[in-house]
Amino acid sequence: MLVVLVPAHNEENTLPEALGSLSAQSVVPDQVVVVADDCSDGTVAVATRLGADVVETAGNTARKAGALNQALDTLLPTLADGDLVLVMDADSAIVPGFLAAACTWLRGRPGTGAVGGVFTGRPGCGLLGALQRNEYARYAREVGRRRGRATVLTGTATLFRARVLREIADARGDVLPGRHGSVYDTRALTEDNEITLAAKTLGYAAASPSECGVVTELMTTWADLWHQRLRWQRGALENLRAYGLTRVTLPYAAKQAAMYAGIVAVTLFLLATTLFAAHGELGAPRGFWLGVAALFVVERVWTVRGQGRRGMALAAPIVVEFGYDLFQQAVFLRAAADALVRRAAYWHHPAVPLVTREV
Repeated sequence: MLVVLVPAHNEENTLPEALGSLSAQSVVPDQVVVVADDCSDGTVAVATRLGADVVETAGNTARKAGALNQALDTLLPTLADGDLVLVMDADSAIVPGFLAAACTWLRGRPGTGAVGGVFTGRPGCGLLGALQRNEYARYAREVGRRRGRATVLTGTATLFRARVLREIADARGDVLPGRHGSVYDTRALTEDNEITLAAKTLGYAAASPSECGVVTELMTTWADLWHQRLRWQRGALENLRAYGLTRVTLPYAAKQAAMYAGIVAVTLFLLATTLFAAHGELGAPRGFWLGVAALFVVERVWTVRGQGRRGMALAAPIVVEFGYDLFQQAVFLRAAADALVRRAAYWHHPAVPLVTREV
């Protein structure tokens, strides 16, 4: 049996495309459940009209994780160990072969606990959208080079073994952080990253095959992007704090350390460039350094070739994407500072309404 859970908070505009992508699968789900969490729009009516079952949360104050826990408390006891559960965002759409590829992967690899999607961004949103799409394209390439081994089981769409979800719930409060009996740790800001660590801690592998594509919404304003990435990074740091240093978390901690070391290196580079410029000693790269610069440009352009001419043209000048990188580095520094002083963190919903799409 294959059941789909679609947590939704005021998603009447995006829900039709999400549910439509499920109907287009070659492997059809046995049941689709929209988990309507404190909705004040037409989410419930849209879900019902499109043939999905609807579960409305009661008194949930723990955002997406809490909504999923309420649904899974009822669902999991009815499922066999071999059954599958797809958790999918209401603002995302999976490609037609997603479920077939994910099911095939799980059947052929008993040690894999879940299969997540490789996400790309929707068209539109101007320059900001193009920058995000280029970023996601590079992430997809990185996943591909790891032969589908996933660092994070994306919240946009991930197919879990029911047995794994049950084991995670049983291990909470002992081997895993969180409340015993809950699949998701409601204290985690990034539930997808946390449940990845949970599954890996219990000995399961996580995968993201290239065939499991997901198209998701992009942030439409710089303010929304700031809040989204601040939550992602703060959540990643808090998850590492909750789990401590283990064989599972060591690679994640090393990656974080390397990233912050990179921020220091960029800061020193900018400082040196400013000092050289102030003394009139800054010129165009020559000789060996010209070759290094050219190689860097080629790498930036080549890694986004899947985005077409526009994506490649955006990457070529370097300076625009460098500014985007600096923006993200500012987010990372703010997240680290907030984590150090344990400043309260909040979930942020984009303020800009999304355009309605038809199935």
